Amino acid sequence: MASQPNDPSPFTQDEKKLSIDKHDSEENIEGSVVLDGIHDGLVSPTEEERATLRRVADTIPWNAYLIAIVELAERFSFYGSSVVFTNFIQQKLPPGSHTGAGFAKGQSGALGLGQRASTGLTTFYQFWCYVTPLFGAWIADTYLGRFNTICIAVGVALLGHIILIIPALPGVIEHSSAVGAFAVALIVMGLGTGLFKANISPLIAEQYKRTRPFVITRKSGERVIVDPALTISRVYMYFYLFINIGALVGQIGMTYSEKYVGFWLAYTLPTIVFLLCPIVLLIGRKRYVRSPPTGSILPTALRLWKFAAKGRWSINPVRTYRQMTADDFWENAKPSKQGDNKPKWMTFDDQWVDEVNRGLKACGVFCFYPIYWLTYNQLNNNLTSQAATMSTHGLPNDVLSNLDPFALIIFIPICDQFIYPGLRRVGINFSALKKITGGFVTGAGAMIWAAVLQHYIYKTNPCHYSAATCKDAEGNAVVSPLNVWIQTGSYVLIAFSEIFASITGLEYAFTKAPINMRSLVMAVFLFTSAISSALGEAFVSLSSDPLLIWNYGVMACLACVTGTVFWFFVRKLDAQEDKLNKLNEGRGAHGAAADADMKNL
Repeated sequence: MASQPNDPSPFTQDEKKLSIDKHDSEENIEGSVVLDGIHDGLVSPTEEERATLRRVADTIPWNAYLIAIVELAERFSFYGSSVVFTNFIQQKLPPGSHTGAGFAKGQSGALGLGQRASTGLTTFYQFWCYVTPLFGAWIADTYLGRFNTICIAVGVALLGHIILIIPALPGVIEHSSAVGAFAVALIVMGLGTGLFKANISPLIAEQYKRTRPFVITRKSGERVIVDPALTISRVYMYFYLFINIGALVGQIGMTYSEKYVGFWLAYTLPTIVFLLCPIVLLIGRKRYVRSPPTGSILPTALRLWKFAAKGRWSINPVRTYRQMTADDFWENAKPSKQGDNKPKWMTFDDQWVDEVNRGLKACGVFCFYPIYWLTYNQLNNNLTSQAATMSTHGLPNDVLSNLDPFALIIFIPICDQFIYPGLRRVGINFSALKKITGGFVTGAGAMIWAAVLQHYIYKTNPCHYSAATCKDAEGNAVVSPLNVWIQTGSYVLIAFSEIFASITGLEYAFTKAPINMRSLVMAVFLFTSAISSALGEAFVSLSSDPLLIWNYGVMACLACVTGTVFWFFVRKLDAQEDKLNKLNEGRGAHGAAADADMKNL
């Protein structure tokens, strides 16, 4: 299915020949394509064809799959270990257990710090994992490049995994010192994760080298446009699929390891799987398309913004806003408009100015994401705790969280192969910004489901609003008779929200960033999850009985209101989607030369 390394086209030679119809003159073909070794012989669409022909995605090159395997192993280890964090922190060590295993009838646990401490620590871990990408992006874009930074990240994360095993070992898990070792492991693992996450996402998309749409005629006779933007969307769809394959296998395996063997095994197995990362990186090191570091571009971008804003400040805030958002704000800052007065530091071209403008607009879109992540983060702590208050019928309470990656594995190919192409076929443009809006809506729906379920848990539990701590006369936990599988609705809705919002966010960060700032813009997108984790700390007080209904209800309201405001804010930007994507089409030989100039700044 994937193309050969030297020819990334998914189409046969016959299909390529069919794409050059009789009405395409030699002059038109040569005039519409720059010979750069990537787009040679491909026919660019006319404006009429852009408006009328259906758009399809290209297939994914094999080297992208190699990177996806690295991500699969990393996510197996990340989610496989973190899925048991809630029980490890919250629940007490079962009587007589030296590994934390609860076995068939007991609840696995170790530190016994309670639900609020569990929510607080796991929220901190999420925050730390998504702050450190900013550092990883700076290192990659400025000094080491993405591939080298990923290699360092793997080494740091591996050290963190080894440290994590220590507090789970028999003889250590019984003592209070286990808390300190566990905290150190979280910090080291979070640093490695951040360095990794900022760079693996741009690296996989860069394996697809085409930036210009082209027309082909399929065997059915239909002429279609192969759109690089849709191809990048497909890359991230399957990248996310690999993420969730790793997450699903890791989480299921580790929840049973925790329950029937102990936490030491639940932390050791992810460490072993993580060793696949350096092995695959070593095998594929000569196959990957790599972007070299270009020096510190951020100061230049900030200097450009300062130059563009010159003379537009006013003591009147309304006037300042209008002048800062005027159509000519960036136009007047382009090098071609400076003439003989062009500053010496302005060594870039006009297109890079347009790309910086587009990148800042993307960062504006990301400003809304922290509220979305508030709903998603309930999956990592409160929904796991909710499952422990229901009838699990022998299942580990944290195994239900696997419904999310399981649903993603099912619905990602369905969306890519049927839903999205079907919408395009009937003329519905389900654009990136519309998908993100849909993510807010489905995320709100997941929280509504959880709030209603929590109401019935309180209603059916003998202790009512003290469901999490309800015990019988012998000290055994008493749970609601409601079957834990009723949680399925929340997890499936969260999965759809991820397809719409999370995957599209990765795609948007890559396609809207300047080429030499892709790691940075990706890190800004990931940083929104850190902001969300910080905001989540404000809601920790709602993360226990009897306030959990309020917790889920507030999340639902925030997601719904923010989604509405988001669409109001981006609806005009949505109409410019094709125009913004066209900026990438100029990055052939011209773009390479411009980037070489930027490297010398």
